[in-house]
Amino acid sequence: MTIAHESFGRTKHRSSRVIFGGAALSSVTQDAADRALEVLVKHGINHIDVAASYGDAELRVKPWLKDARDSFFVATKTGARNAKAAREELHRSLDRLGVDHVELWQLHNLADPIEWDTALSPGGAIEAAIEAREQGLVRWIGVTGHGAQIAANHRRSVARFDFDSVLLPYNFVTMQSAYYAENFEALAAACAERGTAVQTIKSIALRPWLGKTRTRTTWYEPLESQADIDLAVWWVLGREGVFLNTVGDVDLLPKVLDAAERFEKRPDDAAMQALVERTETEPLFV
Repeated sequence: MTIAHESFGRTKHRSSRVIFGGAALSSVTQDAADRALEVLVKHGINHIDVAASYGDAELRVKPWLKDARDSFFVATKTGARNAKAAREELHRSLDRLGVDHVELWQLHNLADPIEWDTALSPGGAIEAAIEAREQGLVRWIGVTGHGAQIAANHRRSVARFDFDSVLLPYNFVTMQSAYYAENFEALAAACAERGTAVQTIKSIALRPWLGKTRTRTTWYEPLESQADIDLAVWWVLGREGVFLNTVGDVDLLPKVLDAAERFEKRPDDAAMQALVERTETEPLFV
């Protein structure tokens, strides 16, 4: 069994349905990063998602791309909101990655209303993105974010600009919020109509750390056991038309990929509710 591949929205690239979340490389050694690459190759992952703000992640990916650039769809992100700063950040990312272009460049965590308006107005980051696309520095343009409002925000974003991809949280507990679920479903419908790829994050989120000593590099406390991770991953992959971005911890990465490779069908609500009660899962966003 292998992880399925399907068209990444209108790009037509046959991406693995599981995308490598490069935040996992933020603070690891190159040796650890190279071991992670071996795991990705073993499972057929051909899509990498990093960001300018992910510590050393872009630098850790650079040696991979030197030897196998054509093997990966490469995405990175900018947190800049005005065009000048975004241009500078893009060129820094290209240099750190050691490439002359990336397939996808994303406006990172575009959630704050004031930042949203700045980024998507003349002189904003979107202007730099369009310019970079015309110059061949990026092929596609996306938007990302997290939080209770982000599905609603992304609906506004895709109405304001014809983004090629969106990225946002999606898991069983988050979708129990009627407000979030309503906006996620409306966003998903709009994306399907437009051919916009939908990437999902936080698949194995358990709860906020809430002052606990962090034992993982994820900003949330994750599920740990393979059986629990299986259910969480299978639930996400059970929705057609979405991609699952992997966990931000290299040591949990093999468990997520192992679960994805064994995916057959989505667990029912009873199984997921039992998981929530057994693990005392809590929403990340209120």
